[in-house]
Amino acid sequence: MQQFSIGQIAKQAKCKVETVHYYEKSGLMPKPPRTEGGHRIYSLPHVKRLNFIRRSRELGFSIEQIKALLKFIDEPDHDCGEVQTMAMLKIAEVQQKIADLQRLQSALDKMVNNCKGAGHSIDDCPVIDALYVENQ
Repeated sequence: MQQFSIGQIAKQAKCKVETVHYYEKSGLMPKPPRTEGGHRIYSLPHVKRLNFIRRSRELGFSIEQIKALLKFIDEPDHDCGEVQTMAMLKIAEVQQKIADLQRLQSALDKMVNNCKGAGHSIDDCPVIDALYVENQ
């Protein structure tokens, strides 16, 4: 069985050694065996798990959500429908963020379009004025 150091698996997963330590402390990565000298020894399943965690983080899954996904993998009593449900919930979160960002863009566009630009007093700046007004 191929063995890896912590630096090697971090490099393969394109993350930092500190990230591997964090995932171990948070319970996402299992504690690896150690050499007699106390160095961690990782194997291919560790590399695959680390890549899974990193990719899940890239897709916006929280640590708790990743723990749930890993539980589906680690415990044989689960099925794909449970994973699908989690993915659908993540899609709904993403759609909500997109809607929030679109509202933000619209508000900023309106402020910028109302601005008269260079040469006009800051006292009459619609961008500054809009930032003072509370949402209604």
